[in-house]
Amino acid sequence: MDFQNRVGSKFGSSGPASEAESNRQRKERLRALALETIDLKKDPYLMPNHLGSYECKLCLTLHTNEGSYLAHTQGKKHQDNLKRRAAMEASESAILPQPAAQQVKIKRFVKLGSPGYRVTKQQDPVSRQFSLLFQIDYPKIADGVRPRHRFMSAYEQKLEPADRSWQYLLFAAEPYETIAFKIPSLPIEKTERGFWTHWDTDTKQYFLQLYFRTEQNFGPRPPPPAGAPPPQL
Repeated sequence: MDFQNRVGSKFGSSGPASEAESNRQRKERLRALALETIDLKKDPYLMPNHLGSYECKLCLTLHTNEGSYLAHTQGKKHQDNLKRRAAMEASESAILPQPAAQQVKIKRFVKLGSPGYRVTKQQDPVSRQFSLLFQIDYPKIADGVRPRHRFMSAYEQKLEPADRSWQYLLFAAEPYETIAFKIPSLPIEKTERGFWTHWDTDTKQYFLQLYFRTEQNFGPRPPPPAGAPPPQL
């Protein structure tokens, strides 16, 4: 057959493309465009298998490459399954009771500034252990609020260059601002006499005493200083 002299053909070519060939080329162009614009990683129905091919979890079909899967997603079968899935989810959401949104009451306080405090340094005459006694005054503490404390490493804070030789002891109680003390980063003895706290609801004073642990402890700890409350865990 003389393809060169057919109507619509150019000299030297193999003749005009057939309708099937034009459709195939159009699909290839659309597939290439889709691969550039669509992120398949966000497709919940695309599942690569161990054979290097791809599966559609919605339609249970197998595809040799991503382009084939993209062409499938534009087809009638996949679109119909998407509509059925959306209708099923809508009906289930209408039947199931919706959980009531939990409203959390946010407590707001007007800050009063930093509380008054006193720090006493001591040393056990028997074991030679060093200790620190903190007394924080909260005369206008909010009702129902108990002072809190926690230890912070030098790598948590952002105000000073991190130094592993130091740690920070924080005290907080609304409506006062949180205050912090820079103390040596040494092990702390967590025993009844080595670490205790006490909140005096009458004087509105918070006490905390800690002992730095040593390799050898000799004898019992001395009692708290005169006027201080009894030790508590």
